[in-house]
Amino acid sequence: QVQLVESGGGLVQPGGSLRLSCAASGSIWGIYAMGWYRQAPGKQRDLVASITSGGSTNYADSVKGRFTISRDNAKNTVYLQMNSLKPEDTAVYYCNVGRIVVGIPSDYWGQGTQVTVSS
Repeated sequence: QVQLVESGGGLVQPGGSLRLSCAASGSIWGIYAMGWYRQAPGKQRDLVASITSGGSTNYADSVKGRFTISRDNAKNTVYLQMNSLKPEDTAVYYCNVGRIVVGIPSDYWGQGTQVTVSS
């Protein structure tokens, strides 16, 4: 099993910045992608950003130019640098890991961290 530990959430004013971290441990071999999703009250869980082991990234249109995802493969850790935060960024952010072992894919989720953007 893969265990995910998230950190970095909190309360920030509009225009401020936060950096989220997610460290994977346990059966960490075979991880091919890590990413961040978010879910606001009354809305579905949506992809924010993802990154593969090869460095390919993908961003939601709403965060392009403001958020940056990065990965430290040696530490099995993914980061989300969030700048120019807006109230609509308020949500619970979930770390996600994609893993393939002997051809079998699986997903793992963190417990979520609250990000609140409010003045």
